[in-house]
Amino acid sequence: MTTMFVPSFFTLKVNGRNVVVEADPKTPLLYILRNDLALNGPKYGCGLGECGACGILMDGRAVRACTVPIGAVSSRAITTLEGLGDQGRLHPVQRAFIEESGAQCGYCLNGMIISAVALLARNPDPQEADIREALRHNLCRCGTHVEILSAVRKAVVLCKAAAIAAPSASVHSAIPEVQA
Repeated sequence: MTTMFVPSFFTLKVNGRNVVVEADPKTPLLYILRNDLALNGPKYGCGLGECGACGILMDGRAVRACTVPIGAVSSRAITTLEGLGDQGRLHPVQRAFIEESGAQCGYCLNGMIISAVALLARNPDPQEADIREALRHNLCRCGTHVEILSAVRKAVVLCKAAAIAAPSASVHSAIPEVQA
């Protein structure tokens, strides 16, 4: 017996803007973000929530978009890497990763930055052990761990200087607002 696809409409708040998408409620949020909304910060890595490449912020908490079905995210605030800042105004964590060369191939970068932003939102003055704990479920296959840790330590200083640690809903978004 074949299971029928019964599409549903979902209104999501992504990077501070409302968008409407049509999908099967079981569709992973990652697919919607990448394929329907053209937000390519979150990457498909393992599809199991193990590597962190698909990391996003949901209500300010770091979550794995590959394991969250679209049917479970209504009325939740979703922030992707694109929603943290733009070229005119990078989030301090993004700036720190650039300045400290916190990436080699860049595949893990999305998850590392998202995890660092979530950490600094809940703990603006983390100790080294806190940083390592926050990043430990993000896999970097290139061995850029020293630079990544250095970038997060610098982000702590930059966030304090900028007096921000969490993304703002007014930050420019890469997707247009759609009326429901």
